[in-house]
Amino acid sequence: MTTLTAPSPKLLADPEIVPPLHNGDQLSQPEFHRRYEATDPGVKAELIEGIVYMASPVGPEHGQGHIQLGGPFWMYQGATPGVQAQDNSTVILGESSEPQPDLHLRVLPTFGGRVRQNRKGILTGPPELVAEVAHSSEAIDLHGKRRDYQNGGVLEYLVLLIRDSSLRAFDLRSGKDIPVDSDGVYRSKVFPGLWIDVDAVFRGDVQRSQRVMNKGLKSPEHAAFVKRLKKAVPAKRSARK
Repeated sequence: MTTLTAPSPKLLADPEIVPPLHNGDQLSQPEFHRRYEATDPGVKAELIEGIVYMASPVGPEHGQGHIQLGGPFWMYQGATPGVQAQDNSTVILGESSEPQPDLHLRVLPTFGGRVRQNRKGILTGPPELVAEVAHSSEAIDLHGKRRDYQNGGVLEYLVLLIRDSSLRAFDLRSGKDIPVDSDGVYRSKVFPGLWIDVDAVFRGDVQRSQRVMNKGLKSPEHAAFVKRLKKAVPAKRSARK
């Protein structure tokens, strides 16, 4: 059960004093963001389904999984014009949602993407694909965050489960799991050619991970996707002339 703590009379009387964030606070996105901006930069907090979650210190297992899953995202960006990978970027998804996903892939606005930057430089709108590395955060990543991303319009969601050495993927449009293929490779539905060898990620086998990714990037599906992305740019340019 969530416990709400009433602010002191001094905080209520002086609008210049920004109340601190507490784990479990129930806040709107604007109020969460106001308090988060006043928080120590070393503190990570997220607003999920209107509830504040303060991150615990990150252990080595999480950090290693993060960098090993990030490798395929980086390779995909390099081979796919119009797609950008991001690490730990805040994203505003709605009036009760401001998560900070471990990783995400998005189509840039000039190529038809949905994410924009507001006047403060914060991303607003749903990335096409979001990924979380789950160790101590497994429960929230698989449930609360999954619902939050689905309600916010994210299309595809990955959770790298450190304890189980497994990857779970979800098609958030249908609400169904996306199975890893029989060869142990996850093939994205939203970003064709994003092929992730799950075992290679957990074993830190960089060469194998790169080989599998290169196969995905040379696939006909990836070539067709790049072609579709490039078609979006000339149309926008000609419309401005």
